[in-house]
Amino acid sequence: MPGFPSRGRGGVPVSAPPPSLRVEALAYAYPDGTQALFGVDMAIAPGERVALLGPNGAGKTTLVMHLNGILTAGHGSVEVAGLPVRPDTLREIRRRVGLVFQDPDDQLFMPTVRDDVAFGPANLGLRGEELERRVERALDRVGMAEAIDRPPHHLSFGQRRRVAVATVLAMEPDVLVLDEPSSNLDPAARRELAEILRGLDVTVLMVTHDLPYAMELCDRALILSGGVIAADGPTGEILADAELLARHRLELPYGFAPPATSPFRRPSTRG
Repeated sequence: MPGFPSRGRGGVPVSAPPPSLRVEALAYAYPDGTQALFGVDMAIAPGERVALLGPNGAGKTTLVMHLNGILTAGHGSVEVAGLPVRPDTLREIRRRVGLVFQDPDDQLFMPTVRDDVAFGPANLGLRGEELERRVERALDRVGMAEAIDRPPHHLSFGQRRRVAVATVLAMEPDVLVLDEPSSNLDPAARRELAEILRGLDVTVLMVTHDLPYAMELCDRALILSGGVIAADGPTGEILADAELLARHRLELPYGFAPPATSPFRRPSTRG
């Protein structure tokens, strides 16, 4: 029944799992004094796919760089599945939270695709057949297995974006954070990446200005504006609110009319 914990064997209450990501009162100022975040609160449940929207300069990239400890909170806290992000937990946090940068060339730096995808797991101590299986599985999940021995710079931009995703999937993360995943992709590459992302069984946070892509892939959307979460709700409802979008300098493409509800109707389990 709603409002009551589920029961396990013998009628013992079963606690709900902690959110995949929990951010509380997160504030951050850069060394030059520029305040980027003013108190961000959000929670994302296991298995959710959430779009993080907002105008340029809203603090989106600053926020996601806190999720695996690239930046350290000036105030507030970040937890990954209940594990606080701290210097002594960073190794495990960075295994659990995979960040795919906007430019794949920031993520690919080894002589071959195989070497790039193996880099993270090898740093965790994997070797031999286990490492090779991890690499092959990650590349197979993004449809790039045939490119395993090719130099990354010989691939198209869309192919490099998929290999960048594979470098993160090889770490077997619980959370995948993508920064502008559809940027600079042609329509075919954009569709191929969407099909890959729909097939992943991980929690997804997608930072994007591509509002139709957010609608296609995420059932929930957050608007970050002025360093705080300004809106949180079903993606269809967020995108159908023209006044809300205009207030936060977000615009739909000409002729795009979102339905009032998201195409994904999974029940909410927000923490």
